[in-house]
Amino acid sequence: MRRKATWLIVFSIALSLAGCGGSKTIRDGPGSSRIPDLPGDAIPRPEPRSKHGNGRDMGDGPMYEVWGKRYRVMASSAGYRERGVASWYGHKFDGKLTSSLETYDMYAMTAAHKTLPLPTYVHVRNLRNNRSVVVRVNDRGPFVQNRIIDLSYAAALKLEMVRDGTSLVEVTAYNFDQPDGDRAMRTSASPQPTPSLDSGTNRIFVQVGAFGDPSNAERRHTLLMRSGIDNAFVDEDNTTNPPLYRVRIGPVSDVTQYDVLVEELAHVGITDPYLITE
Repeated sequence: MRRKATWLIVFSIALSLAGCGGSKTIRDGPGSSRIPDLPGDAIPRPEPRSKHGNGRDMGDGPMYEVWGKRYRVMASSAGYRERGVASWYGHKFDGKLTSSLETYDMYAMTAAHKTLPLPTYVHVRNLRNNRSVVVRVNDRGPFVQNRIIDLSYAAALKLEMVRDGTSLVEVTAYNFDQPDGDRAMRTSASPQPTPSLDSGTNRIFVQVGAFGDPSNAERRHTLLMRSGIDNAFVDEDNTTNPPLYRVRIGPVSDVTQYDVLVEELAHVGITDPYLITE
């Protein structure tokens, strides 16, 4: 009975954080309070897996459930790299327990993720301005559609995404279990410094297919145009032999436009759009 009670407590915490990742404003920050000196990036290092927040075996690996939906916890962070929408959470949750039963500190370099093992260190790059941070994932969430990571206020501030509340990002996990290639190098290297770049450095596009046959690319392009997505185009890459024809949409100006686009693509059966930058 005690074990079951502990399980319910842990995931009631996850449920309480399920609202993380929604629309944020700068008011979720410190308000008129003085912002303390921000910490440096988290330093990736091997850590034992948390006893809390990593799910329980439901017959098909460790899983947990929030709002009737089950999430399978990844066996390892090896090879994880994803692009999508980041959000942040701040004052409302400051001082409360995370899913790993650590105290959330909005000024620490931490984050919440739905399926990475707790804890995991990840490198997060803002695709709009190339600013980057390294954070320690110690919480679950965001349980909001089309969001891949929920950052602490401090991490969001460093990425210059506090005012907008969300941003398009790339998340890459550090791995200490099975180093492989580039990931092994990044695990042993120091975290990358945050570039001092102005916002708006990159243009962002959504790629929805890459084809060796130009007729296949044209069919995909026609499908998009008939669906009302009129800013789609075919990009011919002649640096490959034979040429590669990529179907892209954009540029995408902000997360709101990206959210609408993802929903429109789902209606025509395209569920794996990929963000690219130029």
